[in-house]
Amino acid sequence: MMPKEGLMPVAAVAELIRAGHYLSLAGDEAALRQLPLGNWIGGTIPYFMAATGGTVSRDQVFVQAVTGFASPPRLRLYDPGTLPQLCRNAPDHGFSLLIVPAFSACHGDFARNAPNYEDMYLKPLAGWVAGTHLDDAGHATPRVVLGPSGEFSAEHAVVMDVELPPERFAQIDIINPFKPGDGDAISFAETGFSVDTCFVNGEPMPLADYLSNLGVDTRLPLVADYCGASVNVSIKQIDMGARRVELYAPVFPGLNYRLATPSGEVAPPSVGGDASAGVPPTFACNCILNFLYEGLEGQRAGALTGPATFGEIGYQLLNQTQVVLTVR
Repeated sequence: MMPKEGLMPVAAVAELIRAGHYLSLAGDEAALRQLPLGNWIGGTIPYFMAATGGTVSRDQVFVQAVTGFASPPRLRLYDPGTLPQLCRNAPDHGFSLLIVPAFSACHGDFARNAPNYEDMYLKPLAGWVAGTHLDDAGHATPRVVLGPSGEFSAEHAVVMDVELPPERFAQIDIINPFKPGDGDAISFAETGFSVDTCFVNGEPMPLADYLSNLGVDTRLPLVADYCGASVNVSIKQIDMGARRVELYAPVFPGLNYRLATPSGEVAPPSVGGDASAGVPPTFACNCILNFLYEGLEGQRAGALTGPATFGEIGYQLLNQTQVVLTVR
């Protein structure tokens, strides 16, 4: 029997699509453009945590199959104007998979405003941010794909809404390898991906100066407590010339951030499906920063597999985190 999960050649993925399966796909744009129309959504990325370990591939596609639904899933594109309706339009009992192209208006709006979307946190929402090979930065564009029409878009988000039967439910697990350290409390006056002034223990100062003076390892994110969950904001660049810090996710006012310390958290055995029943997770992803900073290419990193992405979605935008959606 042909597998329906994991990293596989384009021809094998095309066969699954032609057989009518509902699929969430991740692959380099050139690979995705070879696939037929069908019941799939996709996003561009060539980095994967495969069963054999971290893999960079431009000619294979990572497949995550959606099964066990109560009615055929709905696949659609959202633009920045309609994206806030995402959760309201989701099934009352089920889940949604969302892929957003990095650096797009949808990416920015979702990052800043998703916590305020109607019905957010009431309906399971998981997904990821599409990207490109890092060698192509500056001349390749992250895109998502709506499989039924074959439309590739750099400006829309793509969603698969999945209604589940009453006896099944979706569970989202967020596995964060970091926790807030015991250092200074850092806060911000406004939401943003780009920061000049922050408040350190209530005192205003340029964030660039603060991080530079401390000599921080920028591979460690800022971490805040979002209603009991530790959420990372990864540092993209400290621009001392402009005295600005560029981030991979926005900071929010009203929260205290601290420089991270490793938590040692790994996925517990209960996360990622029921191994005894041979049930894999429906969806999982890891962060490209974990892939790079931990040197995961060629290395196993636990049982969870999926794309290594430019951002993870577990309800809201996350960084340096693993997200897992399991249907139980």
